[in-house]
Amino acid sequence: MCGIVGYAGSDRAAPILLEGLKKLEYRGYDSSGLAVVSGPEIKMVKTKGRLANLCRLTDDGKNLDGSVGIGHTRWATHGEPSDLNSHPHISPDGRFAVVHNGIIENYLELKEFLTARGFRFLSETDTEAVALLTEYYFSGDMIDTLQKVANKLRGSYALGVLFSQTPDAFYAVRKDSPLVVGLGKGANYIASDMPALLSRTRSFILLEDDEIALVGRNVVRVYDRNKEIVPKEPFEATWDESAAEKDGYPHFMLKEIHEQPKALQNTIKPHIKNGKIDLGAIKPTADYFKNIAGIDIVACGSAYHAGVVGKYFIEELARVPVGVDLASEFRYRRPITGESRLTVIISQSGETADTLAALREAKRAKSKTLAIVNVIGSSIAREADEVFYTLAGPEIAVATTKGYTTQLAALCLIGLYIADARGAVNTETYAGLAGDLLTLPDKVNCVLKENVGGLQYLSSVHHGATHAFFIGRGRDYAAAMEGSLKLKEISYIHAEAYAAGELKHGTISLIENGSLVVAVCTEPALAEKTLSNIREVKSRGAHVLALTANIGQKFAADADSLVVLPDVNPLLSPVLSAVALQLLGYYISAARGCDIDKPRNLAKSVTVE
Repeated sequence: MCGIVGYAGSDRAAPILLEGLKKLEYRGYDSSGLAVVSGPEIKMVKTKGRLANLCRLTDDGKNLDGSVGIGHTRWATHGEPSDLNSHPHISPDGRFAVVHNGIIENYLELKEFLTARGFRFLSETDTEAVALLTEYYFSGDMIDTLQKVANKLRGSYALGVLFSQTPDAFYAVRKDSPLVVGLGKGANYIASDMPALLSRTRSFILLEDDEIALVGRNVVRVYDRNKEIVPKEPFEATWDESAAEKDGYPHFMLKEIHEQPKALQNTIKPHIKNGKIDLGAIKPTADYFKNIAGIDIVACGSAYHAGVVGKYFIEELARVPVGVDLASEFRYRRPITGESRLTVIISQSGETADTLAALREAKRAKSKTLAIVNVIGSSIAREADEVFYTLAGPEIAVATTKGYTTQLAALCLIGLYIADARGAVNTETYAGLAGDLLTLPDKVNCVLKENVGGLQYLSSVHHGATHAFFIGRGRDYAAAMEGSLKLKEISYIHAEAYAAGELKHGTISLIENGSLVVAVCTEPALAEKTLSNIREVKSRGAHVLALTANIGQKFAADADSLVVLPDVNPLLSPVLSAVALQLLGYYISAARGCDIDKPRNLAKSVTVE
């Protein structure tokens, strides 16, 4: 979602704010703006469109004086993208400026409240209500004022607030939206995400819900809802600053596709010791898993697809029932869960709004919760009973790649551990899979080395497609779902995934001459069934691209194009399929001239419903 940065120091604020916003462009946005305290007033510049427009208007920040300021990239929710609806929003008296990530759910109620008291709204945004409320409730004490404002708000918000009469500091407020405080020498910062600040500091503190921070040049003080000062222990970010740079790649997405061998190695290797799965500090014992009634996997988007793969893996090996839910459905359907079930929550950012709400729903039902996340200290990581960190490093491109495959690896590690704890897997199978997991980084490296040229060529042939259909059976169906999402979200080609066995139940009516069908088949036991589906669509004029493993010879005569993956245990094949399908989606999008890292209408971290 939206990006927030804030700076209090002795240098000119605007160039530093722009630098931070550039690092947050991956989050998705349609407008941007800056506000700085300059002398006795707040100066503000904001504009629709890309950050380059804001850089041009401010001469890269040189024409905005002031050493304290806030910046924002907005993704429209309330009101169309426009200069007027862009953040920051300023109060009528000009003393307060606000940037906001999230949604104020009672915006209309607040608008009515403020309008009745003589305030006039200039924009269509929910955020403007915060600026007006700050003026309305101002008591001379900003902490007291912001506490009153927060008490009136319903929804999710991370706020950065300027006050013209405190020229050496600004304020931050957080509830259900990501916000970190960066600690420097003679300067302090806030940001929606750590990559915005890695070039400036590696030391951070996290704000909890309902906390308010005073961020000054030489001081950071955090207050709770009772206005008591809360001691905070800083932590050091381990992410490499270069992870937020392209390093010669044309797009972050391609760079992150090629980072997957390392990301997988970092995620897998620490958890396999002497041939045994070691989940480290994760506490559920073998006895817990022996008696578990079932597992619920809850996630959104690509993380949901990872969960579907996890279901196949865990059920086959551990023989325990696994349900997979979209978080937005789980949280509202009164799920049947409780102490006898484990809820696995998956989120790359650890801040996904629906997933966080689903976690809280599971905890209310007394279910034990295990989070699979990539961001240390994120909301989901802090609130779950147990956490498995995927060590993918920062993922900048909106379309997830290494975040997804490391989630698959995490689920396989957890699934194999559960299977062993339940005595559901024999020694030979267990040892074989543990060894195969360790070889996954090398197998992915082979996919990258051996298939790039062929996938580039196929992309040049098919980039003009208007529709694409992905089919598969079992784990290959789950892989097809993720492949379809990758293509549609970055190329804007209409793409759908179907269980291959469902073709004759309606879907085949969509197949016509020239239709692109991507058939995923890496499971030997299902090869003949999928081959019959290929023949069905071929007879109706489809062009079939088959993605297979060591059973590729079965498809050579029927598929128009063939991509053969390295040989791997079929239980782990979705990892390799994912990498090949990522490359296909990337190169088709590149051939179409799409803005691959920042696809339209999408955001990296979805922090609102």
